[in-house]
Amino acid sequence: MNNIVLTLTLVLSLGACGDNALENNGDAKQKTAQSEKRNRVEVLYFHGRQRCATCMAIEKNAKEAVEAQFEEQLKNGSLVFKTIDISKEENEAIADKYEVTWSSLFLVRYQSGKESAENLTKYAFANARTVPDTFKQGLTEKINGLLD
Repeated sequence: MNNIVLTLTLVLSLGACGDNALENNGDAKQKTAQSEKRNRVEVLYFHGRQRCATCMAIEKNAKEAVEAQFEEQLKNGSLVFKTIDISKEENEAIADKYEVTWSSLFLVRYQSGKESAENLTKYAFANARTVPDTFKQGLTEKINGLLD
């Protein structure tokens, strides 16, 4: 009799924990959905396993420009900087979404539930290593235009 009561108690306890886990998972999904709907600009730097000097300069100078010019926006989440290694399996979906197959730089604006992306890869390759100040200034201007 005690074994039956103990087993029943254990099953009910585990069931309650499972329901709580499902609720927490639902809360996490809801928070993710809300953050995805939030108005923001994302600076996405994509790269592969091997990178040349120009590829590394794009990441370095883009990150420097964003951190120097947009500290408050980074803190409040209206601007996000992401470095994405496309050689990793977990990043395949985002690489496919933007049709990225090598080092690339994108600005993505989420506004009122709509997404628009601008590919700055050519601009980045033309300027990030050879004229970094021009690159940083141009990137800053583009971001400012999207944040308005």
